[in-house]
Amino acid sequence: MRLFGLLFASLLALAPAAALAQPATAPAPAASVGQLVQRVQVPYEQFTMPNGLRVIVHTDRKAPIVSVATWYNVGSKDEQKGKTGFAHLFEHIMLFNGTENVPNLTEVLRNVGATNWNGTTWFDRTNYFETVPTPALERALFLESERMGHILGALSQERFDAQRGIVQNEKRQGDNQPFGLVWYQILETLFPEGHPYRHSTIGSMADLDSASMEDVRQWFRENYGPNNAVLVLAGDIDAKSARPLVQKYFGHIARGPQNVPAAAPVPALPQRVDTVMKDRVANTRLYRTWAVPGRTDASAVPLQVAASILGGLASSRLDNELVRKDQTAVAVSANLQSHQRVGMFQVTVDVKPGADADAVSRRLDQIIADFAANGPTADEVQRAAMRTVSQSVTALEQVGGFGGKTVALAEGAHYHADPGFFRKQLAQYATVTPASVRAATQRWLTRPVHAVRVDPGAREAYAEAAGVKPVTAPAAPLAKGPARTLPPVAAIPNVDFPDVQRARLSNGVEVVYARRTAVPLTLVTVEFNAGVAADPQGRLGTQSLMLNLLDEGTTSLNSTQIAETEERLGAAVTASASLDRTAVNLQAVSPNLAPSLDLLADIVRNPAFAPSEVERIRNEQLAAIAIEQTQPNGIAQRALPPLLYGPEHPYGRAFSGLGQAEVVKAVTRDDLLAFHGTWIRPDNGTVFVVSDRPLAEVVALLEPRLGTWRAPATPRGVKNF
Repeated sequence: MRLFGLLFASLLALAPAAALAQPATAPAPAASVGQLVQRVQVPYEQFTMPNGLRVIVHTDRKAPIVSVATWYNVGSKDEQKGKTGFAHLFEHIMLFNGTENVPNLTEVLRNVGATNWNGTTWFDRTNYFETVPTPALERALFLESERMGHILGALSQERFDAQRGIVQNEKRQGDNQPFGLVWYQILETLFPEGHPYRHSTIGSMADLDSASMEDVRQWFRENYGPNNAVLVLAGDIDAKSARPLVQKYFGHIARGPQNVPAAAPVPALPQRVDTVMKDRVANTRLYRTWAVPGRTDASAVPLQVAASILGGLASSRLDNELVRKDQTAVAVSANLQSHQRVGMFQVTVDVKPGADADAVSRRLDQIIADFAANGPTADEVQRAAMRTVSQSVTALEQVGGFGGKTVALAEGAHYHADPGFFRKQLAQYATVTPASVRAATQRWLTRPVHAVRVDPGAREAYAEAAGVKPVTAPAAPLAKGPARTLPPVAAIPNVDFPDVQRARLSNGVEVVYARRTAVPLTLVTVEFNAGVAADPQGRLGTQSLMLNLLDEGTTSLNSTQIAETEERLGAAVTASASLDRTAVNLQAVSPNLAPSLDLLADIVRNPAFAPSEVERIRNEQLAAIAIEQTQPNGIAQRALPPLLYGPEHPYGRAFSGLGQAEVVKAVTRDDLLAFHGTWIRPDNGTVFVVSDRPLAEVVALLEPRLGTWRAPATPRGVKNF
């Protein structure tokens, strides 16, 4: 996750209005990947406490908040045979249970207005994080130090059993999801017995059952010492102020053992392994997975770029070949899971219902083999790199949470002993070449693969292993340390929100604007008074089909050209709907704002609804409806609205807006044009903008693109309640 620096205002020159009508080719990016990466900055200071706790501080004064994140060098790969699931179990114990001096951590966090607070565990790490108002920083540090140094004295058998039960139920829920058993099969096939990455983070039901209090106490003693952790503070704080606070709350905690992760070589299958499974799924899914090197290896960035080009970008090879050209798949993906010691490169394809899954499987292997042999084009590499960098801008607007600056700094320190490692990695994205991507794919994706095929059908018998709970006497409670008192929280001042300004385009469309200068990013939402409730009764699913087609072709660009234009610009145009509102959203790096707005306006104003695209997207929506009807949440969201509002009420339909299969099958191109003309129109819309660029500049850019838009002569839609 990364941050950009200053902008070039001169690059935001107005495009002539005529350019909107015939954008023959994608506009050139206003800034290259290399130019953007040079301006990525997350300055930090760091120091190490006498007990080994490493502290990293980033100052960001845009809001009176501080994000606190504690990363421990322990994950599921550190678990021994017979003790799987311990890392995740202890994450629950430390996150939700009380400590020796705080009976309920959750209540304390809520009482100070904490946001983005949670904990996670994966193969290589366990982390806890929260964002608090600046006056509550001491209390947050107190809580994190309680987790680190004062947990065992409060861990009773009752609390332990409660969290064990919650984790086991979490495992049951995951296992019973569609495709929920595939991950176990992949890990056990790719990694040999004894390999640290062979078992999943959720662990074994039998191991969780048989865990004793002394087992988990020892797990804590071995892994949660301050010298095995990184503490990151980002926000309204500086290192000078942070050091005495960290000393005050963490300085008394003694060192523990230093966890040195076990060696974990990248395994190789002797030959291709094909596995066929059945599950309660709507359509066949194909998986291809290889074990590859981890995140510290030089091939990590080229492999990530390869994944984007193969199946991550909207214009990916698999999208173009299987979804758009052959139309034998309804969804594809490719991703690289980068772990500390190893990685996993995975490709998935959801076969179109009715298509020949065997033929799709062969075609998939051909595409991958061709890509590995010949590599990507320079344009594909540039688009993949630009997309990665632009996505990083958005993530770094926040100081904490599941992404943001704390994650960037903590990951660098945790995995690479360098909080600023993300800048070195971004430099690799700026310099990655077709040759380096081809070399990485030839090295790793030509090895034997694990191929999984999951067909619709009854699952094979699946029995949870039952462990034997310890028969020893209950563990004696541990003595608590000296009593500690929660520090007070000073008065939290009112937040000074950015001023909201308003303007109007020449056609009367209102622009609602707020300025944020933390990152060179512009977010634009063109919002319409429509939503799921605008679907006519008896035609449910029409709006969803129309929205899904907006970025699949305009009168001047086809779906591939739209996707490639977004990727070159580092922009993303998406459409979404709630019950009452329909929105077309643009996320753009501000140096490329003018051409990005060209694309947004073209998508909103000039959808083509090409017959071939209508049929393709119709089939994808029908597949999505079938998938929704196999998922517990999807089933519930279909059943609940008519019970709450009645089947005739505009809210009494599936909240997803996917509609009814029989209706979606019957929707015509004329229906889509009529719906667009009735609801997606300037006299029914408002433009919302958050940007680092001033309002006058934004309005000047919007005027020739959306200000010249005129409402059709047909009446505007009215929802009948």
